[in-house]
Amino acid sequence: MATDAVRGQLLSSTAVREVDLYGAAKRLMDVALALLLLACLCPVLLACALAVALETGWPVLLRQERIGERGRRFTMLKFRSMKADADPAIHRAYITGYIAGKPAAPLAGEGVYKLTNDPRITRVGAWLRWTSLDELPQLWNVLRGEMSLVGPRPPVAYEVQEYGPTHLRRLEARPGLTGLWQVRGRSRTTFEQMVAMDVEYIDRRSLWLDLEILLQTVPAVLMRKGAH
Repeated sequence: MATDAVRGQLLSSTAVREVDLYGAAKRLMDVALALLLLACLCPVLLACALAVALETGWPVLLRQERIGERGRRFTMLKFRSMKADADPAIHRAYITGYIAGKPAAPLAGEGVYKLTNDPRITRVGAWLRWTSLDELPQLWNVLRGEMSLVGPRPPVAYEVQEYGPTHLRRLEARPGLTGLWQVRGRSRTTFEQMVAMDVEYIDRRSLWLDLEILLQTVPAVLMRKGAH
Protein backbone atom coordinates (compact mmCIF):
# COMPACT_ATOMS: atom_id res chain seq x y z
CA MET A 1 0.00 0.00 0.00
CA ALA A 2 2.83 2.36 0.90
CA THR A 3 4.50 1.58 -2.43
CA ASP A 4 1.30 2.42 -4.30
CA ALA A 5 1.01 5.71 -2.42
CA VAL A 6 4.60 6.67 -3.24
CA ARG A 7 4.07 5.73 -6.87
CA GLY A 8 0.96 7.90 -6.98
CA GLN A 9 2.84 10.85 -5.52
CA LEU A 10 5.65 10.45 -8.07
CA LEU A 11 3.19 10.29 -10.95
CA SER A 12 1.36 13.36 -9.66
CA SER A 13 4.64 15.24 -9.23
CA THR A 14 5.71 14.29 -12.78
CA ALA A 15 2.39 15.51 -14.20
CA VAL A 16 2.77 18.86 -12.41
CA ARG A 17 6.30 19.28 -13.78
CA GLU A 18 5.09 18.47 -17.30
CA VAL A 19 2.31 21.06 -17.03
CA ASP A 20 4.76 23.67 -15.70
CA LEU A 21 7.23 22.90 -18.49
CA TYR A 22 4.51 23.17 -21.12
CA GLY A 23 3.24 26.45 -19.64
CA ALA A 24 6.72 27.97 -19.64
CA ALA A 25 7.45 26.84 -23.21
CA LYS A 26 4.06 28.06 -24.41
CA ARG A 27 4.57 31.48 -22.81
CA LEU A 28 8.03 31.79 -24.37
CA MET A 29 6.59 30.93 -27.79
CA ASP A 30 3.73 33.40 -27.30
CA VAL A 31 6.02 36.31 -26.47
CA ALA A 32 8.55 35.55 -29.22
CA LEU A 33 5.96 35.12 -31.99
CA ALA A 34 3.82 38.06 -30.84
CA LEU A 35 6.84 40.39 -30.93
CA LEU A 36 7.86 39.06 -34.34
CA LEU A 37 4.35 39.45 -35.77
CA LEU A 38 3.93 42.96 -34.38
CA ALA A 39 7.23 43.99 -35.94
CA CYS A 40 6.49 42.40 -39.32
CA LEU A 41 2.85 43.53 -39.47
CA CYS A 42 3.39 47.10 -38.32
CA PRO A 43 2.54 48.56 -41.79
CA VAL A 44 -0.61 46.42 -41.92
CA LEU A 45 -1.67 47.58 -38.46
CA LEU A 46 -1.17 51.22 -39.44
CA ALA A 47 -3.12 50.74 -42.68
CA CYS A 48 -6.04 49.12 -40.82
CA ALA A 49 -6.07 51.91 -38.23
CA LEU A 50 -6.06 54.56 -40.98
CA ALA A 51 -8.90 52.83 -42.85
CA VAL A 52 -11.07 52.74 -39.73
CA ALA A 53 -10.29 56.36 -38.88
CA LEU A 54 -11.10 57.60 -42.39
CA GLU A 55 -14.47 55.86 -42.45
CA THR A 56 -15.79 56.35 -38.93
CA GLY A 57 -13.25 58.46 -37.03
CA TRP A 58 -11.73 57.75 -33.65
CA PRO A 59 -11.22 55.61 -31.69
CA VAL A 60 -9.91 52.97 -34.09
CA LEU A 61 -9.68 50.31 -31.38
CA LEU A 62 -12.52 48.58 -29.58
CA ARG A 63 -11.77 47.86 -25.93
CA GLN A 64 -14.12 45.19 -24.71
CA GLU A 65 -14.22 43.34 -21.39
CA ARG A 66 -13.83 39.59 -21.85
CA ILE A 67 -13.64 36.59 -19.53
CA GLY A 68 -10.30 34.79 -19.51
CA GLU A 69 -8.70 31.84 -17.78
CA ARG A 70 -10.47 30.85 -14.54
CA GLY A 71 -12.96 33.67 -14.94
CA ARG A 72 -10.43 36.51 -14.87
CA ARG A 73 -11.70 39.66 -16.58
CA PHE A 74 -9.51 41.61 -18.98
CA THR A 75 -9.83 44.23 -21.71
CA MET A 76 -9.50 42.69 -25.17
CA LEU A 77 -8.45 44.85 -28.11
CA LYS A 78 -9.79 44.74 -31.66
CA PHE A 79 -9.93 47.13 -34.58
CA ARG A 80 -13.34 48.74 -34.40
CA SER A 81 -15.58 47.22 -37.04
CA MET A 82 -18.90 48.74 -35.97
CA LYS A 83 -20.49 52.16 -35.89
CA ALA A 84 -19.67 54.27 -32.86
CA ASP A 85 -23.25 54.06 -31.53
CA ALA A 86 -23.56 50.26 -31.99
CA ASP A 87 -26.19 48.74 -29.70
CA PRO A 88 -24.73 45.78 -27.76
CA ALA A 89 -28.22 44.45 -27.03
CA ILE A 90 -28.37 43.05 -30.58
CA HIS A 91 -25.41 40.76 -29.95
CA ARG A 92 -26.60 39.82 -26.46
CA ALA A 93 -29.97 38.67 -27.82
CA TYR A 94 -28.27 36.77 -30.63
CA ILE A 95 -25.70 34.98 -28.49
CA THR A 96 -28.40 33.84 -26.06
CA GLY A 97 -30.27 32.23 -28.93
CA TYR A 98 -27.09 30.76 -30.39
CA ILE A 99 -26.19 29.00 -27.14
CA ALA A 100 -29.73 27.64 -26.95
CA GLY A 101 -29.40 26.39 -30.53
CA LYS A 102 -31.88 28.92 -31.88
CA PRO A 103 -29.99 31.72 -33.69
CA ALA A 104 -32.15 34.76 -34.39
CA ALA A 105 -32.92 35.07 -38.11
CA PRO A 106 -32.34 37.10 -40.20
CA LEU A 107 -29.19 38.14 -38.33
CA ALA A 108 -27.37 34.90 -39.11
CA GLY A 109 -27.55 31.73 -41.11
CA GLU A 110 -27.87 28.27 -39.64
CA GLY A 111 -25.16 27.29 -37.17
CA VAL A 112 -22.96 30.36 -37.28
CA TYR A 113 -21.26 31.95 -34.30
CA LYS A 114 -21.07 35.50 -35.62
CA LEU A 115 -23.91 37.67 -36.83
CA THR A 116 -23.65 37.61 -40.62
CA ASN A 117 -26.21 40.32 -41.34
CA ASP A 118 -25.32 42.66 -38.52
CA PRO A 119 -26.49 46.20 -39.43
CA ARG A 120 -23.97 47.72 -37.01
CA ILE A 121 -20.91 46.70 -39.07
CA THR A 122 -19.25 49.29 -41.32
CA ARG A 123 -17.87 48.63 -44.81
CA VAL A 124 -14.27 48.70 -43.59
CA GLY A 125 -15.29 46.66 -40.57
CA ALA A 126 -16.83 43.95 -42.75
CA TRP A 127 -13.59 43.66 -44.70
CA LEU A 128 -11.50 43.56 -41.52
CA ARG A 129 -13.66 40.75 -40.16
CA TRP A 130 -13.63 38.87 -43.45
CA THR A 131 -9.83 38.87 -43.46
CA SER A 132 -9.52 38.48 -39.64
CA LEU A 133 -7.32 41.59 -39.55
CA ASP A 134 -9.57 43.05 -36.85
CA GLU A 135 -8.05 40.54 -34.40
CA LEU A 136 -4.43 41.68 -34.82
CA PRO A 137 -4.42 44.14 -31.87
CA GLN A 138 -4.88 41.14 -29.59
CA LEU A 139 -1.18 40.44 -30.06
CA TRP A 140 -0.81 43.11 -27.36
CA ASN A 141 -3.08 41.02 -25.10
CA VAL A 142 -0.78 38.07 -25.78
CA LEU A 143 2.27 40.09 -24.74
CA ARG A 144 0.48 41.14 -21.55
CA GLY A 145 -0.19 37.50 -20.70
CA GLU A 146 -3.98 37.92 -20.83
CA MET A 147 -4.24 35.79 -23.94
CA SER A 148 -2.22 33.15 -25.76
CA LEU A 149 -1.71 32.60 -29.47
CA VAL A 150 -3.64 29.31 -29.17
CA GLY A 151 -6.65 28.69 -26.95
CA PRO A 152 -10.44 29.08 -26.74
CA ARG A 153 -11.84 32.43 -27.82
CA PRO A 154 -12.59 34.67 -24.81
CA PRO A 155 -16.33 35.12 -24.20
CA VAL A 156 -18.14 38.23 -23.03
CA ALA A 157 -19.65 38.20 -19.53
CA TYR A 158 -23.27 37.82 -20.64
CA GLU A 159 -22.29 34.78 -22.71
CA VAL A 160 -20.76 33.07 -19.66
CA GLN A 161 -23.99 33.71 -17.74
CA GLU A 162 -25.68 31.27 -20.13
CA TYR A 163 -23.06 28.54 -19.66
CA GLY A 164 -23.68 25.12 -18.16
CA PRO A 165 -21.00 23.08 -16.32
CA THR A 166 -19.51 21.61 -19.52
CA HIS A 167 -19.38 25.02 -21.21
CA LEU A 168 -17.40 26.45 -18.28
CA ARG A 169 -14.54 24.13 -19.15
CA ARG A 170 -13.68 26.63 -21.90
CA LEU A 171 -12.32 28.83 -19.11
CA GLU A 172 -9.76 26.25 -17.97
CA ALA A 173 -7.18 27.55 -20.46
CA ARG A 174 -5.83 30.99 -21.33
CA PRO A 175 -7.93 32.34 -24.23
CA GLY A 176 -6.28 32.47 -27.63
CA LEU A 177 -6.19 34.19 -30.99
CA THR A 178 -6.75 30.88 -32.73
CA GLY A 179 -7.64 27.31 -31.80
CA LEU A 180 -9.13 24.02 -32.99
CA TRP A 181 -12.48 25.70 -33.57
CA GLN A 182 -10.96 28.31 -35.87
CA VAL A 183 -9.01 25.86 -38.05
CA ARG A 184 -11.79 23.27 -38.26
CA GLY A 185 -15.04 25.17 -38.53
CA ARG A 186 -14.51 28.80 -37.54
CA SER A 187 -17.82 30.69 -37.47
CA ARG A 188 -19.95 28.03 -39.13
CA THR A 189 -20.40 25.67 -36.17
CA THR A 190 -23.00 25.20 -33.48
CA PHE A 191 -22.21 26.32 -29.96
CA GLU A 192 -21.99 22.74 -28.69
CA GLN A 193 -19.56 21.84 -31.50
CA MET A 194 -17.41 24.84 -30.61
CA VAL A 195 -17.35 23.87 -26.94
CA ALA A 196 -16.48 20.26 -27.81
CA MET A 197 -13.49 21.42 -29.86
CA ASP A 198 -12.31 23.76 -27.10
CA VAL A 199 -12.57 20.97 -24.51
CA GLU A 200 -10.72 18.61 -26.85
CA TYR A 201 -7.91 21.16 -27.12
CA ILE A 202 -7.75 21.59 -23.34
CA ASP A 203 -7.56 17.83 -22.81
CA ARG A 204 -4.93 17.32 -25.52
CA ARG A 205 -2.95 20.54 -25.28
CA SER A 206 0.75 20.36 -25.89
CA LEU A 207 3.38 22.48 -27.58
CA TRP A 208 3.18 20.30 -30.68
CA LEU A 209 -0.59 20.71 -30.89
CA ASP A 210 -0.18 24.48 -30.51
CA LEU A 211 2.35 24.55 -33.36
CA GLU A 212 0.08 22.39 -35.53
CA ILE A 213 -2.86 24.74 -34.94
CA LEU A 214 -0.74 27.82 -35.69
CA LEU A 215 0.42 26.30 -38.98
CA GLN A 216 -3.15 25.39 -39.94
CA THR A 217 -4.37 28.89 -39.08
CA VAL A 218 -2.45 30.48 -41.95
CA PRO A 219 -4.25 28.60 -44.79
CA ALA A 220 -7.57 28.80 -42.89
CA VAL A 221 -7.33 32.60 -42.80
CA LEU A 222 -6.02 32.95 -46.35
CA MET A 223 -8.82 30.74 -47.72
CA ARG A 224 -11.27 32.51 -45.35
CA LYS A 225 -12.63 29.13 -44.25
CA GLY A 226 -15.90 29.78 -42.46
CA ALA A 227 -15.18 33.50 -42.21
CA HIS A 228 -17.91 36.12 -41.69
